[in-house]
Order: sequence, then C-alpha cells, then structure tokens
Amino acid sequence: MHPIQMVDTRRQYLKIKDQIDAAVLGVIDSSMFIGGKTVNDFSENLAKYNGSRHVITCANGTDALQIAMMALDLKPGDEVITPSFTYIATVEVVALLRLTPVFVEVNPQTFCIDPAAIEKAITLKTKAIVPVHLYGHAANMDAIMDIAKKHNLFVIEDNAQAIGSDYTFKDGTTKKTGSIGTIGCTSFYPSKNLGCYGDGGAIFTDDDALADKMRMIANHGQSKRYYHDVVGCNSRLDAIQAAILDIKLKELDNYIAARTKVADFYDNAFANNPKLKVPFRASNSTHVFHQYTLTLEGVDRDGLSKFLAEHKIPSMLYYPVPAHRQKMFAAFNSEATDLPTTDYLTERVISLPIHTEMDVDQLKYITDKVLAFVNN
Repeated sequence: MHPIQMVDTRRQYLKIKDQIDAAVLGVIDSSMFIGGKTVNDFSENLAKYNGSRHVITCANGTDALQIAMMALDLKPGDEVITPSFTYIATVEVVALLRLTPVFVEVNPQTFCIDPAAIEKAITLKTKAIVPVHLYGHAANMDAIMDIAKKHNLFVIEDNAQAIGSDYTFKDGTTKKTGSIGTIGCTSFYPSKNLGCYGDGGAIFTDDDALADKMRMIANHGQSKRYYHDVVGCNSRLDAIQAAILDIKLKELDNYIAARTKVADFYDNAFANNPKLKVPFRASNSTHVFHQYTLTLEGVDRDGLSKFLAEHKIPSMLYYPVPAHRQKMFAAFNSEATDLPTTDYLTERVISLPIHTEMDVDQLKYITDKVLAFVNN
C-alpha cells in the first residue's frame, strides 16, 4: 500500500509528467516567463470552462480577493459580511483594506454562510457579501443573490475550494461557482483541486469595466506601460504555472470524479453511524470535495487524530480557531460575536485524506481505523 497523504501531488504529477515537463520546458525555451501567450491561453480556457466572460490571473488566491475588493471602490469603514468559519485569507483582506468584517453564522449542514444570518447583519454601511464555498460545497447562491439584489450589495465569491462545482438555480439554470456573483476568486495553491506547482490565483467576472480595472490593479494600476491610473499592486501568475494549470484544467472534471469516488467510499463506510456525520450534498449543486470533513458526535477528536497519526494516517482540523476569535480582529470586538454553530463546528470537524490518487486498499485501511476508534 502506498503511504497515505492528505494530498498526493507527486503521484498525480507522474500520470501527466510528459505533458507537464514539455510545457515547462517550452516556456523556458520561449523565455516568456511573465505574461504572454501561455498565460493568455490559460486565462481564455479557464474562462470558457467556468462560463465567465473574463478571467484575470494573479499571484495567489489572497491577492484575488484583495484585488476584487479594491476594484469595487470600497471605502474604509464599509462593512463586508463574511463567515467566520473559513480560512483566514477570506477575512484578512477585509481588514487589510481598512474595511469592517461582519462575521455571521454558517449552515451546519453545508458549512457555508447562512443567508438568514446575512439578512439580519445588513446595515446602512454594508457594501458586500463574501460567500465561501467551503470544502467544495456551494453556498446557497439563490438566496444570497436575492439578498444582494434587494439591498444593492456586491457579491464576491470565495471559490478557492470549489472550482468546478455546478450550481443549479431554482429556475433550472446552472452555473459554475465563481461565475455567479459580481466577482469570483480562486486559488491555485498546490493542494487545490486545480493546483499549480507553486502559487497562483484568478479572478472571474462578466463585467467588462470591472475586468479592465482589476487587470490594471494587478499590474501596478497601469493600463499602458508607465501610465498608472489607479493605485494597484504587483500580482501576476507566471507563465510556467499557467502552462501547468492549462494541462491540469483539461483533467479537472476527471479529478473531481476521482475525489467524488473517494467520498462515496467514505460515505458508505460511515453510513448510519450516529457518531459520524458525513458531508452534506445538496440536490441542486455538485460537491467537488476539496476536503472530506466529518462532524463528530461524542467522539474525542484529539484522540482520534492522534490514533490515526499513530497508524500513519494524516488528518486535519479545518479550522480550529474561527476568524472572529483570532487576535488579529480584536480591534473589531469580534470575539464578542455570538456564533454558536461556528463554535460547535470548530470543536467537532475533522478532515480525512482525499485526493485523486487514492486506492481501495488505502480507503479500507483508513475507514477501518476510524471505525475501530469511534466504536471502541
């Protein structure tokens, strides 16, 4: 049996090694390391895949969120509604731009932002909502877009964990997550479902003017060399990473199918166990399983994690300290925010290995060990 890893990027690479190596050498041979045809081709192919008019590539997913908020002309003190149960980057950029994060609850089934909580949190200062499609499951975009329209708010989708997910609206239309809101943002961190071999990110929008502005912001605020129209930053996806991603993009649906097969195995193994709540799958969206996250009931989570580690099975706790309890947000008095569902989940969730290269022997070994501990 192969050693078990949370994500096995090496074995995935070996399956497409010849294509990847040729693409990387092609970029080196061209000496076009920044921008150029390779980056443009990937951007166009990603836009087609995601059903977005524009894709603006950048250096990482955090920059994607920052550039999106900069482009919307949000002012210091403007309020941005966001879940607390998310990776810190989602909210970090809000504070970095001197905006005010407003932390709200998540749905305990989907782990995604609760539309009812959004509605209650809206004030005259609210300007944007940041739904996070956590672990690969889409947020309730029907309700979120209705709320945004009602209150004239921007929607910035954090799609770092759910690229490739299909969301079907109540009218029967289907869109990819990241293409629904005002702006969508994603990350190409190596462990992502569509990951590069370094760092990278991208921004999606159908708004032509916003796309032009975000391109300027990502390139020092310039639309013409040495003419800087707005305050920007330096955030670029290099051509080598774009070449790698363009190859992996063609495999993304296969990668999602492989992850779903792993999730199916876990679901079947843990079915009807009252101590293990398996990930929820909504009927109107596809779960792409960036993570496979269990909610434990009456189980010693630290004990389980230690037990698995002793048997050479990795596990992860995403995220043990929610954003509203982080010291970095103390100035917003965020720790006084009452989010019982978020606190409940942060104390009980645990993520098991899931990636495209897992085999039945590994899965049987993992599930047997989990059940041995839980049922002891």
